[in-house]
Amino acid sequence: MTKPRTIGTVGIIGGGQLAQMLASSVRHLGIKCTVLDPNPDCCATNDLGQCDQIVADYDDEQALIKLAKSCDVVTYEFENVPGQGAALIAGHGSIHPNPAALSTSQDRLSERAMFKDLGIPVPPFAQVDSLDQLIQSLEQVGAPSILKARTLGYDGKGQVLISDPTKAAQAWDTLGKVPAILDGFIEFTRELSIIATRSVDGHIEYYPLSENIHRGGILRLTKAPARQVHKAVEEKARDSVKKILEHFEYAGTLAVEFFQVGQGADAKLLANEIAPRVHNTGHWTIEGAKTSQFENHMRAVLGMELGSAEPTGHSAMINLIGNEPRAGSMEAMPNANIHLYGKEPRPGRKIGHITLNAPSESELDAMLERFTRIVG
Repeated sequence: MTKPRTIGTVGIIGGGQLAQMLASSVRHLGIKCTVLDPNPDCCATNDLGQCDQIVADYDDEQALIKLAKSCDVVTYEFENVPGQGAALIAGHGSIHPNPAALSTSQDRLSERAMFKDLGIPVPPFAQVDSLDQLIQSLEQVGAPSILKARTLGYDGKGQVLISDPTKAAQAWDTLGKVPAILDGFIEFTRELSIIATRSVDGHIEYYPLSENIHRGGILRLTKAPARQVHKAVEEKARDSVKKILEHFEYAGTLAVEFFQVGQGADAKLLANEIAPRVHNTGHWTIEGAKTSQFENHMRAVLGMELGSAEPTGHSAMINLIGNEPRAGSMEAMPNANIHLYGKEPRPGRKIGHITLNAPSESELDAMLERFTRIVG
């Protein structure tokens, strides 16, 4: 078979499973990838990712410049890329998405301010920089509430639930006495997310809202399209993500996570956070959409025409946390698509995911029930 002609090279900061899936999604287009990652055995360089690699820390200036100069464009697979690194790349080459979106997503307070400036509803919150300010904020926001570190929080880390205001000092100590925000606890109906990709020329492809189920702060299950979503709610989500994409003059894929409060046309969507990259709640798009979030992201950053984000049916994505399925269990699920990232199993670690696809909601439910019974 003739190999596709190389039409572009993308540098990716980070060599985890997202870089792996970004690279594999566009190999058929002739797009090559180079990752910058300090781990010489990162996921993106294995048989699935097949990326070239620059082994260096994310703040290594010479390595960042080398990446920028050796690729047509640089992107990133996680939010905690040092801001000065993104700025350095912008001075020596092209980088997408806009580093301003990256820096905003790295600070919960800046993120909430952005939502408010764009008229996107958010949960009640307050800035917390000291124990005294936490005590005052609890009077304002109330309890229960959640104290969240402003930076470096993910998968439920960097968060403390405060049920009793008298436990403020204990919560402040547990968090590490770092700058934070206090979020009012939301009795939400469910958690939703929307993923969209914007091209360099401003065209946007919207994936349908997905419903997400978390346990222990970690995503366990995503269903897409989300069930019983009123058209007005879908429009609210699209309007919100469109405002954010246009605000940053964004090119690439972006996810927005919401709390849905209430049901029907009057249901409220409260924005929780953004992810300026491909996102776990969009992994279903590999098999479940005409063009995956990964391929569309790469098309966008290279200035190519986007593919359709239309779903091909109904999908469920199950994260594999800690361990692979029992030996032989997947043989009884021939229609399941299993993705293993090449990571060593350990508690709380995402080592892969499984996608189930069906033409109808009822058939997908039957597959999920069978999956739970067989695989556990």
